Amino acid sequence: MTTIKEIKELLATVKDLDNPLFLELEKDSRTGVQKEIIKRKKAIQSELEENLRLENMLSYEKELYKQGVTLIAGVDEVGRGPLAGPVVAAAVILPKNCKIKGLNDSKKIPKKKHLEIYHAVQDQALAIGIGIMDNQIIDQVNIYEATKLAMKEAISQLNPQPEHLLIDAMKLELPISQTSIIKGDANSLSIAAASIVAKVTRDELMKEYDQQYPGYDFTANAGYGTAKHLEGLEKLGVTPIHRTSFEPVKTLVSTKKDK
Repeated sequence: MTTIKEIKELLATVKDLDNPLFLELEKDSRTGVQKEIIKRKKAIQSELEENLRLENMLSYEKELYKQGVTLIAGVDEVGRGPLAGPVVAAAVILPKNCKIKGLNDSKKIPKKKHLEIYHAVQDQALAIGIGIMDNQIIDQVNIYEATKLAMKEAISQLNPQPEHLLIDAMKLELPISQTSIIKGDANSLSIAAASIVAKVTRDELMKEYDQQYPGYDFTANAGYGTAKHLEGLEKLGVTPIHRTSFEPVKTLVSTKKDK
């Protein structure tokens, strides 16, 4: 008789829910076999749903493929809201019809999966560019303009250069055709790829800053105004990476000047 381990290995090769092997194995009365059947069916269903989700996230790219455009760069940023650190943008060109399992808006990807999906993007992308604008530039030109500069910097690094840009809710003054997509990181795989690259890049930078400026919990909060971060500001004051045009940093700086 075939062992349950052998049946499990056999089921692992099955990719369709209507595979006749299921009907055959359902005749086996062993509880272990029935459990393996249910498990495999669930896994196949999950894979089918994930594939459909990824297909839907390629809708903007597919429209461009129809027009003969294949070098499509997704562009996104991370770090508009924090009180400290830079704004980081990424531009990513994926191969035609590229699907990376688990790729989504970086805010929807579990933290423990970030690096794994980041490496998958690194492995499969045709080109990746990263633009970083520090807090001083943000304070000089405002966060919106600094975001645009970071995006332009990221795009300028791409080789090959893109034929079209898919950008998360932004228009750039560039001589490249582009589509601005609201919630782009949840609606385009190219933008989602840029989102995770920007997120991991910025998180790593904030970890380094946490070593340099301990007491603000930068590793955990990435510069956002959490209770621990605000506590650090109150106790230790403003660091060279804080955005002095953002409240409450702005008030702390002006209060210090007045003293």
